[in-house]
Amino acid sequence: MNSTIQDKNKLVNSVFSDVHNKYDLMNDIMSLGVHRTWKEKFIDWMSPQPETKLIDVASGTGDIAKLFSNETKNSGKITCIEPNIQMLNQGKKKLKKYKNIKWINAPAEKIPTKDNTFDYYSISYGIRNVSDINTVLKEAFRVLKPGGRFMCLEFSKIDNELLNYLYKQYSKTIPLIGKLIVGSDKPYKYLIKSIEEFYDQEQLVELILDNGFSNVEYRNVSNGISAIHSGWKI
Repeated sequence: MNSTIQDKNKLVNSVFSDVHNKYDLMNDIMSLGVHRTWKEKFIDWMSPQPETKLIDVASGTGDIAKLFSNETKNSGKITCIEPNIQMLNQGKKKLKKYKNIKWINAPAEKIPTKDNTFDYYSISYGIRNVSDINTVLKEAFRVLKPGGRFMCLEFSKIDNELLNYLYKQYSKTIPLIGKLIVGSDKPYKYLIKSIEEFYDQEQLVELILDNGFSNVEYRNVSNGISAIHSGWKI
C-alpha cells in the first residue's frame, strides 16, 4: 500500500514539474478559457466574508487564492499549500504583489498548521491527484474552525449523453496539444486517465460525509464536466 502511495506521489510530482511553466497557458487552451468561469462560480458560492482565513490546498499557481483575496478586498488571510515546489514558486512569482498570501510546500495529506484555524478550506483540481483522499478530508476537517466550510472544485461526470461523447472525443486530443505546447504528452495522458477514474458527484458526497462534514451538497458546472462540492464542519 505504501509503495503504491509513494508511486502516485512521485508520478504526480513529476507531472507538475513537467508542466509548471506552461500550466496556466495549458489550462486556458484545454478548457477554452472556461476554467476561469468555473473558478469564479466556485468563489461566488463560497461567498467569502471580509477578514476571514482561507487555506487553499494543492493551490497550483494561486488562481483561487487570487480570487478569494480580490473578493475580500485583500482583507482575507490566505495560506496556500502546494506539494510541488516548482508550481509553488510559479504561484509566488505570479502573485508577488499579494502580501496577504503565505505559501507552504507541503502535501494535502499532512498540513503543517494548527487545528481549528481556517474559516474556509478550498481544493481546486487537486483532490483527484492525492494519494489518500480520506486522509486529505480528515486533514481538511482538522484545520477548519467549527462552522468552517470545505469546498472542492474537480472534474466530474457529465450528465448529458451527447456532451459526454463529444467531451471524450475532445479529451483524446489533449495529450497531442500537451506535446505541442509543453513538449510532452505524458502529463496529459495522466490527466485524462485520472479524470476517468475519479469518483462521480454522489460518491464524492458520501466520502465527504464519511469524514465528518455536514450539509454536503454539490453543483455541476458545464453539465458536470466539473462539479463544486461544499460541506460544513459543525
